[in-house]
Amino acid sequence: MRHDGALPADDVLVAELRAGVDATFALVVDAWSGSMLRLARSFVSTDASAEEVVQEAWLAVVQGIDRFEGRSSLKTWVYRILVNTAKKRGIKEYRTLPFATLLPEDEGPTVDPGRFRPPGDRYPGHWAIGQKPQPWSEPEDAAERAELTQQLVAAVADLPERHRTVLTLRDIEGYSADEVCELLDISAGNQRVILHRARATVRARLERYFERTGHR
Repeated sequence: MRHDGALPADDVLVAELRAGVDATFALVVDAWSGSMLRLARSFVSTDASAEEVVQEAWLAVVQGIDRFEGRSSLKTWVYRILVNTAKKRGIKEYRTLPFATLLPEDEGPTVDPGRFRPPGDRYPGHWAIGQKPQPWSEPEDAAERAELTQQLVAAVADLPERHRTVLTLRDIEGYSADEVCELLDISAGNQRVILHRARATVRARLERYFERTGHR
């Protein structure tokens, strides 16, 4: 997980939160609410709903800080409250899908099988000629960078909720695989499958963009 260098150690934070130090509460809210909002948005249908989830989560943190036992980091504990709150809201909105079992959207090839050498070839399963993914060049100016960013944001936003959540935690928020499994209560295997498919989907979307625009 990313190190929150601007924040005191957990024992200090917990003691001050339990003591009702407003400045400390404001500090952690400012440090974590942005990423909490992005994570909540992957479970619910609107930005407004995500904001409500974050508010509910912080209220639960204030009310429950005396029960924090230190078995995980304070941030992980707070985010687990957020995830549970967001899941409940997502169920009401008929958006949240179970993480514990793989679904049809997690199955099947992540890359078009036609891009690989067929059985019977000298090198079956290897990339076919001209089909191996190529490195992408860096955007040359601010306009190209902005357009690429828009494509990336749109690609992530269009992912199925479960895929977007795992990708957001791993590649945007910087959580480790073990931390994601703990937060979402999923197995290491399911986490790998979901993350791999999410990354492959985003890469395919960007690959089509580069082919369409001629950028390489």
